[in-house]
Amino acid sequence: MAKVLLRGVTKNFGSLPVLRDIDLEIADGELVVLVGPSGCGKSTLLRVIAGLEELTHGTIEIGGRRVDTLPPEERSVAMMFQSYALYPHMTAYQNMAFGLSRARHDRAEIGRRVRHAAERLQIGSLLERKPAELSGGQRQRVALGRAIVREPAAFLLDEPLSNLDAGLRARTRLELAKLHRELGATMLYVTHDQLEAMTLGERLVVLRDGRIEQAGAPLEIYRRPRNLFVAGFIGTPGMNFLAATVIATDSGEVLCELDGGAVVRAAVNGSRLRRDEHVTVGVRPEHLLPTSDCEAPLSGIVTVAETVGEASFAYLEFAGARDGLVVARLDADAPIRAGAVLRLHAPADRVHVFDASGEALERSGSSVR
Repeated sequence: MAKVLLRGVTKNFGSLPVLRDIDLEIADGELVVLVGPSGCGKSTLLRVIAGLEELTHGTIEIGGRRVDTLPPEERSVAMMFQSYALYPHMTAYQNMAFGLSRARHDRAEIGRRVRHAAERLQIGSLLERKPAELSGGQRQRVALGRAIVREPAAFLLDEPLSNLDAGLRARTRLELAKLHRELGATMLYVTHDQLEAMTLGERLVVLRDGRIEQAGAPLEIYRRPRNLFVAGFIGTPGMNFLAATVIATDSGEVLCELDGGAVVRAAVNGSRLRRDEHVTVGVRPEHLLPTSDCEAPLSGIVTVAETVGEASFAYLEFAGARDGLVVARLDADAPIRAGAVLRLHAPADRVHVFDASGEALERSGSSVR
């Protein structure tokens, strides 16, 4: 395996910029997950690294070797597509062996690699079947096996689990994490699934409009989002955003007045804010706690109450909130019902503040979890 290094990677389709000056280093053996809304450039970035799209500007190195001027077959990467792209007229064995045959490996070596990969993926009994005779999960494993047998320097995986049902997707995600550990493989993984992103990735890279908004460990990004976009994109349900005005500030905390007059305290460094400045207060649903205090900063009428297994979600009408609603994640046994008044508060160290430009204020101290 090998380190992947991107410097100033830019891709335009005609006059339309799709990737904008991407700088990214993926360590040898690291699994990095790319996330972002549709059209942000995730799949295009994989295709550029693989050589399936030509760079407009920038450089790509794999294993210390510059590859952006090389054809795809000389880049030592294996790409796995959402559709699996298996040849329907070939058996699983032939699909897995095809790339090796084209590279003129001898028959014994091809057989060794294919059977070793099939054993690792538990598809040894399926090698004589054609794709139409395989389930979605089995086709996914064949496609992954085709990548493994090439023994590439890096794996590029473009939503490889999206065609699987929920149960199989969860099992395959665990198997993929185990396989990554066993192979020590360098992987760049694209997904829309937040659970996949948070559980698989050693590092997340959040893209928007072809640019990197934030990169870091999954929990670091979840707990300390850099801006409003990242805060709203990471997390399901998303962070609650509330319009507010600064009423007091110092280097350790900020007091914000919400629409309606309630006051929220945030443990953030507010030294660059001014009194009466307009800001956005952010609180994740699981950080809103029920209270009997009649002056609780977040009080509203429950419009919808949902119980989902171990948790209940209460959606409250609240002026100044995005879409006019605030969502709280409560214990499944919490006595909530539509039409009831629910009072909530948030600890100061769980409250985020974003300035008028959308940038997050730095958290105070090291107590934020």
